[in-house]
Amino acid sequence: MEYRIFCGDKVSALGFGCMRFPQTADGHINKTAAEAMLDAAYKAGVNYFDTAYPYHNGESEPFVGAYLSKLPRKSFFVATKLPVWEIKTPGDARTLFQKQLDRLQVKYVDFYLLHSLDRGRFEKMAELGVIDYLAAEQQAGRIRHLGFSFHDEYEVFERIAKYRTWDFCQIQYNYMDTEEQAGERGRSLAESLGIPLIIMEPVKGGSLAGLPAGIVRPFTEIHSDKTPASWALRFAAGKSDVKVVLSGMSTEEQLRDNLSTFSPLVPLDAREQAAVSSVRETIKSRIRNGCTACRYCMPCPYGVDIPRNFKIWNDWGMYENRNSAAYEWKMIAADKKSADLCRKCGSCETKCPQKLHIRGDLETLGKELSPFVAAQ
Repeated sequence: MEYRIFCGDKVSALGFGCMRFPQTADGHINKTAAEAMLDAAYKAGVNYFDTAYPYHNGESEPFVGAYLSKLPRKSFFVATKLPVWEIKTPGDARTLFQKQLDRLQVKYVDFYLLHSLDRGRFEKMAELGVIDYLAAEQQAGRIRHLGFSFHDEYEVFERIAKYRTWDFCQIQYNYMDTEEQAGERGRSLAESLGIPLIIMEPVKGGSLAGLPAGIVRPFTEIHSDKTPASWALRFAAGKSDVKVVLSGMSTEEQLRDNLSTFSPLVPLDAREQAAVSSVRETIKSRIRNGCTACRYCMPCPYGVDIPRNFKIWNDWGMYENRNSAAYEWKMIAADKKSADLCRKCGSCETKCPQKLHIRGDLETLGKELSPFVAAQ
């Protein structure tokens, strides 16, 4: 197992993300299967376990806590996150943090994060004094290392990163998302500020694991026995400032593949880096239309979220991740913002700087994506 020094601790470079455990037919954690996976990971050298208050509808923290309670406390590092969207008053943070300690059956959390910060959430946490409260908990020893996870634009990341001296931060980073959210600029900024990184979504929610054979041919021509997921993990782990790469594993097969990738971890060489670049360009070439999400077309008088529809369609074109496309299409329909609400009034097309054929594309994407939901 690859280990890295992270905040003074020897931490496994592969972190077990505890939000995608195997489940029972009724949607609960399959405790027998999940515990077997945790046990196999721990015995193989994984010592970083990442959970959060809402994972598995609140089941993850108590389940992970029950498993870790059987292990020597200094043999593992547990990370969890404050659900900032639940905070309405300063006292809420104290109540929730204590509940998380109880759920995890620990006296302290090794790595504690403000969960999923964006501009609005960060401003609210600062205004309510929550960040100061957590710093006090760190001084008291109930939090060893304090950081944040992030989902917003780079400019917001820069503001948060420079707000105080953080022990670490967690960003989405993979070979397709170097320009999304914090991205490569955020990674470089964190490095310059001396903030160690944890990487989430290294396989882009599974999209980079199930790519069609034609897309990953540059990979298989070099290593016919390596999975697309292993390439994505090696890319994410290849930066010196990255200390942990999280993987939310659902099956024993995924666990075995990830353990193999990190035991030992072999950095991408120049030829392999070129293969990653080739795959990236092939994926980008499969975009269905050229929407840049500028939102000049909005609002639609009939409620269609045009950029969101096109993002779902483009993601399907690039990755052919049927489950993801079906889920996103189901969600946008539930929000009453799907393409099938279009009445072809054409007001959007008069405002589109890319001169896209929006009405025709909305009709096409609806016909292409609707069967996925019907098939579920």
